[in-house]
Amino acid sequence: MQVKRFFAADMRTAMKLVRDELGADASIIGNRRVAGGVELTAALDYQAPTPVRPNPALEAELRKTQARIASAQAELTTRAEQDAGKDRQLFANESLLAPELPATPVKPQRALEASAPATPAVDPRALDAMRFELHGLRELIEVQLGSIAWGQLQNRRPQQANLWRRLQRMGLSAELSQALLGKVAGIAEPRQAWRMLLAHLAHAIKTPKVEPLEEGGVIALVGPAGMGKTTTLAKLAARYVLKYGSQQVALVSMDSFRIGAQEQLKTLGRILGVSVTQIDPGQSLLQALAPLAKKRVVLVDTAGLPGNDPALRLQLESLASARIKAKNYLVLAATSQSQVLKAAYHSYKRCGLSGCILTKLDEAASLGEVLGLAIGQQLPVAYVTDGPRIPDDLQVPRSHQLVSRAVGLQAAEEPSEDAMAQMFAGLYHNPAQRTG
Repeated sequence: MQVKRFFAADMRTAMKLVRDELGADASIIGNRRVAGGVELTAALDYQAPTPVRPNPALEAELRKTQARIASAQAELTTRAEQDAGKDRQLFANESLLAPELPATPVKPQRALEASAPATPAVDPRALDAMRFELHGLRELIEVQLGSIAWGQLQNRRPQQANLWRRLQRMGLSAELSQALLGKVAGIAEPRQAWRMLLAHLAHAIKTPKVEPLEEGGVIALVGPAGMGKTTTLAKLAARYVLKYGSQQVALVSMDSFRIGAQEQLKTLGRILGVSVTQIDPGQSLLQALAPLAKKRVVLVDTAGLPGNDPALRLQLESLASARIKAKNYLVLAATSQSQVLKAAYHSYKRCGLSGCILTKLDEAASLGEVLGLAIGQQLPVAYVTDGPRIPDDLQVPRSHQLVSRAVGLQAAEEPSEDAMAQMFAGLYHNPAQRTG
C-alpha cells in the first residue's frame, strides 16, 4: 500500500492532486487544517481495481451523510445560540430581581459565584475545528456525488453527456449549461439538439433595440482598469463624428487617478475636433455637465478603481444620480477570467447598468465566460470590439454572430473526466441545481 500526504489551499484542489497522482482508486484516510490550507492523507492499494459502476445504494448513503452533516451544522449553531441566550437570561434575571430584595443580605462575590448555576463553556477554537471538519467532509461528499452523477449520465444518456462536453469546451458555466440542456432534453437527434441548443443560447443574449449612440444622452463607460474603457470611448466618439460631425458630441474625463489618462483624452479631442471636459476629485459631475446640455451625445470616461476604494463609491453614486440620467455601460474584456468578470459586475452594478460592452474579442481564447455573465445578469451587449483600429474595430453585435464566434473559439481538446466530475460536484453546492 502506498500512503502519501497532499497539501493544497482548499479541499477540492487537494482532491484533484490525489486523483492526478494516485488515481481515482485512492482512499482518503485523513484530513486536517494546516497553515495555508489543508492536508490530505491518501492511500492506494495495489490490488487490481474493480470497474466503478453507478451504485444507487452508495449514492443514497452519501446523500444521507450529507443530510447528517447539515443537521450537525444546524445543531452546532443552535447550541451556540442557546448558550449565549442562557448567559443573557442569567444576567437579565439578576438585574430584575435585585430591586425586589432590598432586605436580603448581600453575599460575598465568591458565594455568589458558587451558588450560580453552571453554564457550559463554548470553546471557539473547538467550534472552528468542528466546522472545518464538517466543511471538509461536505466537499469530499460533493466530489463523490459529482463523480457518480457524471458517470451515471454517461451511461444512461450519452447524447446529453456529449452536449455537456461541447458546452464546457465553449467555456459556459455549469449552471447555464444545465439550463440550456433542459430545453433540448426531449430532442433525440444529436444534430438537431445541438442546433436548438445554440438557438436557445442566442436567444438568451440580449442586445439593445436601438444603438446607444443613436439614442444620445450621457453615456458613461465604467469598469476595472485594463478592460479597454478609454480605447472604446475613442472608437465611439470617432464613430459618431464620422456619421454626424463633431459639433454635437463632447467628451468628459473622470479619470484623474491614472497617469496620462486625461492627456490621452485631450489628444483624442484635438484629433476629432470635439470638446473635452476634465473633472477633478471632489468636483460635481452635474455641474460639469451643465454647459454640455445642448450636446446630443456626451461620452464619459471613468477611472478603473478597486471595488473597495471610497473614490469608486463616490464616482458611481454621481453616475447613478437621477438628475444626470446617465446610461452606464460596463466594459468587460473577453480575455478576463470568470472570477474577474463577476467581481467587476458586483463592484460596478451599484451605478445602475444599462448594459455591457465586450472588448478584446480578437485576443480571447473563449467567449463562454463573458457571454455567461451577460446572460446571467441580464446585461444587454451594446457593442463589441475586436481590434485596435479606431473606429473600424467596433461593431453593434448580433446574438447569433456572437454564438457562432463562441463556437469557433471552443477548445480543441475534450474536457477531462476529472474536470467534468468537478463541474458536477459544483452543482451540489445548490440543491436546486442538481442534475437528475
